[in-house]
Amino acid sequence: MGLPEERGRNGSGSVGREEAGTRSRVRSWSPPPEVSRSAHVPSLQCYRQLHRRSVEEPREFWGDIAKEFYWKTSCPGPFLKYNFDVTKGKIFIEWMKGATTNICYNVLDRNVHEKKLGDKIAFYWEGNEPEETTQITYRELLIQVCQFSNVLRKQGIRKGDRVAIYMPMIPKLVVAMLACARIGALHSIVFAGFSAGSLCERILDSSCSLLITTDAFYRGEKLVNLKELTDEALEKCREKGFPVRCCIVVKHLRRSELGTSDSSSQSPPNKRQCPDVQIPWNEGVDLWWHELIKEAGDECEPEWCDAEDPLFILYTSGSTGKPKGVVHTVGGYMLYVAATFKYVFDFHPEDVFWCTADIGWITGHSYVTYGPLANGATSVLFEGIPTYPDVSRLWSIVDKYKVTKFYTAPTAIRLLMKFGDEPVTKHSRASLKVLGTVGEPINPEAWLWYHRVVGAQRCPIVDTFWQTETGGHMLTPLPGAIPMKPGSATFPFFGVAPAILNESGEELEGEAEGYLVFKQPWPGIMRTVYGNHERFENTYFKKFPGYYVTGDGCRRDQDGYYWITGRIDDMLNVSGHLLSTAEVESALVEHQAVAEAAVVSHPHPVKGECLYCFVTLCDGYTFSPTLTMELKKQIREKIGPIATPDYIQNAPGLPKTRSGKIMRRVLRKIAQNDHDLGDISTVADPSVISQLFSDRCMTIQ
Repeated sequence: MGLPEERGRNGSGSVGREEAGTRSRVRSWSPPPEVSRSAHVPSLQCYRQLHRRSVEEPREFWGDIAKEFYWKTSCPGPFLKYNFDVTKGKIFIEWMKGATTNICYNVLDRNVHEKKLGDKIAFYWEGNEPEETTQITYRELLIQVCQFSNVLRKQGIRKGDRVAIYMPMIPKLVVAMLACARIGALHSIVFAGFSAGSLCERILDSSCSLLITTDAFYRGEKLVNLKELTDEALEKCREKGFPVRCCIVVKHLRRSELGTSDSSSQSPPNKRQCPDVQIPWNEGVDLWWHELIKEAGDECEPEWCDAEDPLFILYTSGSTGKPKGVVHTVGGYMLYVAATFKYVFDFHPEDVFWCTADIGWITGHSYVTYGPLANGATSVLFEGIPTYPDVSRLWSIVDKYKVTKFYTAPTAIRLLMKFGDEPVTKHSRASLKVLGTVGEPINPEAWLWYHRVVGAQRCPIVDTFWQTETGGHMLTPLPGAIPMKPGSATFPFFGVAPAILNESGEELEGEAEGYLVFKQPWPGIMRTVYGNHERFENTYFKKFPGYYVTGDGCRRDQDGYYWITGRIDDMLNVSGHLLSTAEVESALVEHQAVAEAAVVSHPHPVKGECLYCFVTLCDGYTFSPTLTMELKKQIREKIGPIATPDYIQNAPGLPKTRSGKIMRRVLRKIAQNDHDLGDISTVADPSVISQLFSDRCMTIQ
């Protein structure tokens, strides 16, 4: 994709640190020779030259990459036009406006017909039960997508329409989203762990005219009657004056009833005994997927879309509590996820890639579906959870499919750390070559365990920083090229121009800490908030005109490495000192008794703010005054006396979203004994909230 074919350099292969906190002076690590095998990841010196060129000449750089894709018509005007400065007018970003293409054609038809990858496996599917497995080739996937595209068109879906998708991690979820892309409809995927209220809110916000869902599914031991939740959401929509006219339902839980006539596209029969689950049915609205497909042809001409036409809407949480509908467009998003996948994961045709994220999140959009398929990759699609039927499930899957590149969240790593090394080391994992992390900054202790135990001290780790809004990786190492530091997101990807600003909006040079911003657009940047461009401008461009504002704090060290310190609203000002909650959390989890920690601010009559800490203990440890003193001492030693917490509370569980992110907004309310929690519909287990209120520390204000 336009980068020189140069082999990555390697270093000593050692890893170490003088301290483990995020402010630590952490020594870098480079992979041993056997993992520096890339034929296209550049050396560090070459990376710096290429990055400089990509920032100074973005039109030429991305124009070269665009040549790797099919365009029905070429760009007739400027390759890039934009305005990042709200004082100079409306914010806009346009990459290759006027060029036409179709992302589904590029990730399927092109691979099958031009690259002759029709018989290559696109996905290994691993169900909730270890025995539930199947696979689907690129040719089979193309046929299924064409069939369902024809179904959608027969249901009246046209270019620009919005289609909601509410499904578990099954192959038909990929088919549904690609079918939308093929006909120019916008998919709005809602994570299948969200409530009926959350689904309703998203349907209403983007006026979806059709919904695709599933009868039911198992998530670990838990049975989720998704159709029941769907009906509840659709009833709420009707009550608000917006009846959704059609709901297409996949028979997944009871798929064994379909027989084998649909074997090329059907998941294997459910190995678990199905209980007598009642699947509600609404005549005139509900339609079975398998019945609609019977009449559908297996060829479908794609809708040729402008590069700047919207591809999908994905909702992310907002500071006001109302989710934002992030809009990504066809051309730029395609280029960016394809390029980041190829270079960040050092992709090779023989690789088996596994991103554990749910497709309901941006990571699943970019690095389960579009990025891997754009490169003709083979991926693993996993319906289950890391701890079912036992805590070694992930490593069993790695061995089963000979996974070479593995991408997961620090939350999952910390969860599995609690169970020790044995569940990992009893599996070979010899196929692994690159490990990745996504979703939040990874604390050095978790990074070191991931490197030492999971990667057997031989796999480079790409710790990636990016957002729903950015579409793809922004700050990341390149394996085999850039020496790594545990916990650092390292350097910017090609075309990305970061800066660190102080409160006055001045760019800071050299070692610095402040607000992380980006100075110019990259192809994958969001274009607007659906239906509310003013919110888009106010959220990302108003605070510092001329910059995209990430909302994250960041530190750049003496070597130029970037360290994400947490959301700006997770920064605390204690007696005039700016402290990062992520830094304090990292110090807490270094203690052998602490499995997980979350730190929030609490009002203080003298210091302005103080630290209130929630800690979840590892199995076999008991919360006690002695442990509290040990933890305070550890923070003083790791960070300094100014960071000593006033309050440490035992937290057997923390309020998290269904994707595993800690809801610090709720924890701040608990710390202040404020029961006005706002919308908590996305909390995975609401019962932990009442427990935390009961156990909260006595505080002064």
